[in-house]
Amino acid sequence: MTATTTAARTATAAPAIAPIVAVSGSETDRAIQDLAGMYAGRTWYSSHLDEAYWYKYVAVGDDHLSIRRSQMHGYLRGDVAVEGEVVVQWIDSGEARVDVGQDEVRMQAGVPTLFPIEQRFEMEYRDWDQRLVHLDRELVLDVAAERYLADGTLGFDRSRTPSPAAVAQWRGSVAAAMQALRSDGTSSLAWQEAQRDVARSLFALYRFQGEPVPVGYGDHRNHRVRAAVEYIHVHAADFSVRGLQEAFQRTMDRTPMTYLREIRLRRAHEDLLRTEYATTSVATVASRWGFTHLGRFSGEYLQRFGEYPRHTLRR
Repeated sequence: MTATTTAARTATAAPAIAPIVAVSGSETDRAIQDLAGMYAGRTWYSSHLDEAYWYKYVAVGDDHLSIRRSQMHGYLRGDVAVEGEVVVQWIDSGEARVDVGQDEVRMQAGVPTLFPIEQRFEMEYRDWDQRLVHLDRELVLDVAAERYLADGTLGFDRSRTPSPAAVAQWRGSVAAAMQALRSDGTSSLAWQEAQRDVARSLFALYRFQGEPVPVGYGDHRNHRVRAAVEYIHVHAADFSVRGLQEAFQRTMDRTPMTYLREIRLRRAHEDLLRTEYATTSVATVASRWGFTHLGRFSGEYLQRFGEYPRHTLRR
């Protein structure tokens, strides 16, 4: 979820980039009111560590990528649920626990931590300075499709600590995105490409639970395989070969293969009518539409159109 209304509880210096949200204050109740709504929090609690309680939260970017800073001199715990986004956070100082009581992560300064995706979890923070990056779910899936057979689900292995090289790549891509935002704005091509680079660096931080794209998958010769894979992804919940065959027979009064051969015959007929006799052959057209046995093709063609394919070609 991305907030879109700018508000300020106390006077602060104007940031270099206009924020999409900015809140701050020195009251526990106001902190919960300001912050819980941004993370679908339902049971939040905040308290003083001493008399100097305060909090600040600012976010810049847009609906596809926002870069945020959260600070509090105080204590905060509660539940979080982020929908439609992937969130990576890290602390520069303070104490923090994420997914308390489940797959708990005690955060270490400077080490990015991935929020559990599309599930409610518990968090606890104390006297912290935190950075967050919110990535739109559809952007992450779109970038995932560059390397994986993305099926619309998002899953990452959060059990391993990111490598120093992956963290360096992540920080570099976030810094570059901030620079693109600052110098070119949210409508620029530089900002859009920077968003994708941040998403790409996410896949270096955590292993994506998806099947890598096979070698040659994008080749033209494999377009039928891609179409079949995409169909299965879309219809996985109710797909079965037998069910498809029975539904096709019931609706079309023929088997899928019979229907396919009819379509191929019609397309071959159209090609033979349009093509000049001197520029092609019956064998070429037959092969183009999946007929490997020329004699069988001619017999089926005669039965369907009342003439041999060579006569159609010579018309």
